[in-house]
Amino acid sequence: MRPSNAAAAGLAGAVLLGTTSLALAAEEHGLPGATMSLWWALPFIGLLLSIATGPLFYPHLWEHHYGKITAAWSALAVVPMAFFYGLPVSAEAVLHAVLLEYMSFIILLFALFTIAGGILVAGNIHGTPLVNASLLVIGALMASVVGTTGASMIMIRPIIRANDNRPFNAHVIVFFIFLVSNIGGSLTPLGDPPLFVGFLRGVEFFWTTTHIFKETLLVGGIVLAAFVVLDVVLHLREGGMPKIKDPTPDSKVRIRGLANLPLLAGVIGAILMSAAWKPGISFSVQGVEVELQNLVRDGIIVALALISLVVTRKEYRSANGFAWEPIKEVAKIFAGIFICIVPVVAILRAGMEGAFSPLVEMVTLPSGEPNDLAYFWMTGLLSSFLDNAPTYLVFFELAGGNPQELMTTLASTLVAISAGAVFMGANTYIGNAPNFMVYAIAKNQGIRMPSFFGYMAWSGIVLIPTFVLVSLVFF
Repeated sequence: MRPSNAAAAGLAGAVLLGTTSLALAAEEHGLPGATMSLWWALPFIGLLLSIATGPLFYPHLWEHHYGKITAAWSALAVVPMAFFYGLPVSAEAVLHAVLLEYMSFIILLFALFTIAGGILVAGNIHGTPLVNASLLVIGALMASVVGTTGASMIMIRPIIRANDNRPFNAHVIVFFIFLVSNIGGSLTPLGDPPLFVGFLRGVEFFWTTTHIFKETLLVGGIVLAAFVVLDVVLHLREGGMPKIKDPTPDSKVRIRGLANLPLLAGVIGAILMSAAWKPGISFSVQGVEVELQNLVRDGIIVALALISLVVTRKEYRSANGFAWEPIKEVAKIFAGIFICIVPVVAILRAGMEGAFSPLVEMVTLPSGEPNDLAYFWMTGLLSSFLDNAPTYLVFFELAGGNPQELMTTLASTLVAISAGAVFMGANTYIGNAPNFMVYAIAKNQGIRMPSFFGYMAWSGIVLIPTFVLVSLVFF
């Protein structure tokens, strides 16, 4: 699979980010969740499974027909919905989702993808345990600013070059996925898809920074320590082996495309502006209210992305393997997820009266309070296979879906949901957007990466015990 297609496969998971406000759409537009059966979840589940399995098990079919597959699942959702509940209700629900969430999120994703793709780390240094650990820390910190996908795109090739003359180097990429492509993105809504879902739903921008910092520090610290120990042992073993000629000799490291850094800052500023500035002005489009601050935010973000395209030299993007196909795939699948999840969230919002009542019981204590431990593990385990963003949405709604309550009286529950979704997205190649992208790029560069189940063995040995410890300490 070409790197660009690998990026598409990885970024396909990110299409799930904007599904948040469909919960509101389902309720406001009158879908009777309490009377809807589990059959309404079939299109949503089918599309998720297609996204999860397509790039891995039937990549050529998926690559050429993912748009048709997405459209088919979408039709299975919207046609029966229009038949049973009326065309006006169904059409308004879709328009509500497209105008208020789809456009805003795809614009943000386009901007982060474009701007981060213009930042190039050129040159090379030797991949010693200290250097590798430093690169992982830098990448993990970067992930909460430019997103796990952006950080992975920027840092994966430098870390591959640093270790391309080592006999043992696959473990470096595995831990890169753990730390940079997942755990590092836990501190802001820009970092990881589920957290942006929460931001769109009403969670404050810096809430995750202050509330998940301890969990992130513990998980990240343990995983980084495990990497250092393993890398030191393997590095010592390599000392007695025949030397491999370095295909990329050490050279001075330079950061190219620095003009993109203030553009990234501008994107963050625009998002913060939209959260703080509430002029009370909105525009009605077929009954859907679009607020002025969101229009201004989206306009600024689009402008910043276009500026990046103008000021960044083409050779920098070429060296990063930059291509437009990933964002095209995101846009198509994103639309399908928005449509397919509408009836699912309507059922979830019905609580114990809906068809998902057994799931509600599993995450509720006998006292009626949320079971934070169950939320952490159920969100996490499902995030490992079905992508973490829609899983976050499901359990966010199960916990009541009220952002003000979840940020205050139920803060520990929101922490459990957020941590489970972000951290355990690292458990498989398909748990989070950039995982498979990193795998494919590394494999294309000649690194003998573990198979799908081989990678799960790594996560089972390193991550699962870490998550058990986190459960004991925090949940």
